[in-house]
Amino acid sequence: MTQFPDCTKISEHTITIIPRYSETDQAGVVHHTVYPVWFEMGRTELLRVNGLAYSELEKNGIYFVVSELAVKYRRPAFYDEKLDLLTLCSRITNARVEHSYRLTRQNTGVMLAEGSSILACVGADGKPRRMPEFMYPPQEYEK
Repeated sequence: MTQFPDCTKISEHTITIIPRYSETDQAGVVHHTVYPVWFEMGRTELLRVNGLAYSELEKNGIYFVVSELAVKYRRPAFYDEKLDLLTLCSRITNARVEHSYRLTRQNTGVMLAEGSSILACVGADGKPRRMPEFMYPPQEYEK
């Protein structure tokens, strides 16, 4: 079995995204279906900075499936501009993880989109399972 960290210590992380041509329409505007993909990139990197990887979780029978997703589009994002995606783990319960997202233009800080997701923790059989203890931040241990 994989050696996981004792707990998650980082609750938010920012990644840089530069929209690719294939993610845009003919006007160079990022297509609305790309934002959830970027949110997943943010969640993946937030796990990574906490010393975790989806692949290792899955090898150990721990899976996260999206049960809710919301996106509020405020302004368009364009091909080849630098964007910052802030991903925040806002809540962890016995069986789910909640995240919020803020996508901004790197050079101006203007918010382009914001969103949220809820991921259910399930086993290899697809049935709900208890959240592993290492997913909780330190303060969650003090109950």
